[in-house]
Amino acid sequence: MSATAAIDVSTATGRIPGNNGIWVGIFCVLVEFLLLFGVYFIAKAHYPEAFRTGPDKLATVAGTTITFLLLTSGYCMVKAVAAIRRDRRRATLAWVVGAMLLGLGYPLVKFFEIRWNMAHGIDGETGIFYTTYYYLTLNHLVHVSWGILGLGWVAVRTGLGVYSADDYSGLEAAAVYWHTTDVIWLVIFPFFYVLR
Repeated sequence: MSATAAIDVSTATGRIPGNNGIWVGIFCVLVEFLLLFGVYFIAKAHYPEAFRTGPDKLATVAGTTITFLLLTSGYCMVKAVAAIRRDRRRATLAWVVGAMLLGLGYPLVKFFEIRWNMAHGIDGETGIFYTTYYYLTLNHLVHVSWGILGLGWVAVRTGLGVYSADDYSGLEAAAVYWHTTDVIWLVIFPFFYVLR
């Protein structure tokens, strides 16, 4: 193995996915949600009964469906990054579009979930549990919406042939942000739909 090949391998294995800008954004999102989770635990400590009975009134099927959609969409982004690394641009585009379409299922499910909640008298003024629930889940929906817009942007750029096996940091940045929204949801879901 030549010295140049050794340098290329070490550079490739030691690089951080995406770009610096996305990591600053992710850090800010994580700090924001850490603070919101702090609010959750403070509210739960002060109103344990509300948090014990609160999940009983929520539509667990909606939370489960959102979990499935986000995780499946995240899988599509893993496949998109793997495809671009092999310079398979058409496959990459198909995976990104798949991720975006699955991601669009989240706001759709959330819309019907909120309509169901309202029909059953569950709004932000129903109690502290539901106020916290709406604040965290709708805040997360905002971040998912930004992620969907990012996936759309990446899909367009992929279709235009901007990304290749040599340069795909923009695609990777979108994937990393998208996975961040998945991880945050995996904390939110049990907090409101499962734990008592």
